[in-house]
Amino acid sequence: MDLKKNIGLWPAVSIVMGSVIGSGIFMKPATMAGQLGSPVLLIAVWIVGGVISIFGAMIYSELGSMFPETGGPYVYLQKIYGDFTAFLYGWSTMAVINTAALASIAFVCADYGGYFIHLPHFSPAVETSVKWHIPYIADIYPLQNFGVKTLAILIIVLLTGLNYLSTRSGNALQFIATIVKTLALALLIGGILFSGKGSVKNFITNSPEFHLKGWPLLAAFIAATTGAFSSYDGWYNVNMVAGEIKDPRRNLTRSLLIGLSACILIYMLSNLAYIYVLPVGQMAHSPLVAADAMEKVLGTTGAALIALLIVISAFGATHINLLTNARIVFAMGESRTFFAWAGKVHPRFRTPGNSVLVMGVWSSIFVISGSFDILADMFVFMAWVFYGLTAIGFFILRKRMPQADRPYKVQGYPVLPLIFILFTAFYIGTTLYNDISNYNSGKTPVVNSVFGILLTAAGIPLYWYFKKQKR
Repeated sequence: MDLKKNIGLWPAVSIVMGSVIGSGIFMKPATMAGQLGSPVLLIAVWIVGGVISIFGAMIYSELGSMFPETGGPYVYLQKIYGDFTAFLYGWSTMAVINTAALASIAFVCADYGGYFIHLPHFSPAVETSVKWHIPYIADIYPLQNFGVKTLAILIIVLLTGLNYLSTRSGNALQFIATIVKTLALALLIGGILFSGKGSVKNFITNSPEFHLKGWPLLAAFIAATTGAFSSYDGWYNVNMVAGEIKDPRRNLTRSLLIGLSACILIYMLSNLAYIYVLPVGQMAHSPLVAADAMEKVLGTTGAALIALLIVISAFGATHINLLTNARIVFAMGESRTFFAWAGKVHPRFRTPGNSVLVMGVWSSIFVISGSFDILADMFVFMAWVFYGLTAIGFFILRKRMPQADRPYKVQGYPVLPLIFILFTAFYIGTTLYNDISNYNSGKTPVVNSVFGILLTAAGIPLYWYFKKQKR
């Protein structure tokens, strides 16, 4: 039994935008401002992150037009490298990348939900009374932010049930949520930039603490790039439902390029709006930067409106990430490189119900274990490891299958894909170094990149088990 092809061009565009515009743009700019201390560098990071993401989207567009199948990147890696690499990617998406992304977005949705409802929490003594220590890797406090975590899990449970019962209803929900949050972001940007309550000097004025030069400046730029990547991440989600898109060879590429270009424009304008009313030094100390920026314009009413926007945006992004990423687990089960029941189509609802349940349960466990920044940095690092492998495989397929039908071909080949690979390698190496250094110096409680690698490597014994079962 096959999944239905019921996703047209604009619903596909909404999947791209709904996946990308989640919680990062409302949270990460503050962290990035603190890392850089310069509004010019902050905007530069968003430009670099967007351009590199466009290069990656072009690569995935060509691969998606060649192999328009449900599972997306999993299918590409399987055809390039074989079952082992494809399995590690699939396992990583389930164990780290997509479940951590789901957990982080749901966490932000619940955190801002606390603006409207009281979320209980334990005293600091109780929160730190339970600690899960992973030697040389992490210290995790599961009781921290207990009320926020409980609400985040309830959100995931609700959306898991919706996606289990109906793909069509799920598509309708994400389409509406994407339209609402895009319009609301447009109003936010216009309301701030045309309010007259900011200063254009903020666009060129560094924070008083800005003193970075040489390697520290480069390291800070790369660290801030992680924030941009976490906010742009999700553009490839539409590839995962390629088998359910109408005319996928045409609509997949168009949806990727239209959706991601729109997101880059929205992100640039959003950051300019924040900077206009919040000097970068003040922005760095703002935990809810979007709400604080709007409060400057409309007072507490504006902050409440932004909090509601973020709840809607994060809720929609949590849903679309669950809808699309469950297809990876489904593809693994279907190819018998994972439990076969995960690749079954529900006989009544025609949904990948079992794979949706897997994603929902594991994402809920991640919510208990971490916070937004930890989860975001972890999934971004591992995602870019596999982006790099896929980009290298893109060159392999060009040589191995030169006559294959490619309805879309990457512009600027081979220069742009090569730039993507070189930047990815540099980003991975620098992030590893920074994460380990920050943990050793006590700046962070978790070595996010290494933790992600270990969780991915934990799937290797499972691969051999499933391979034996398949025989």
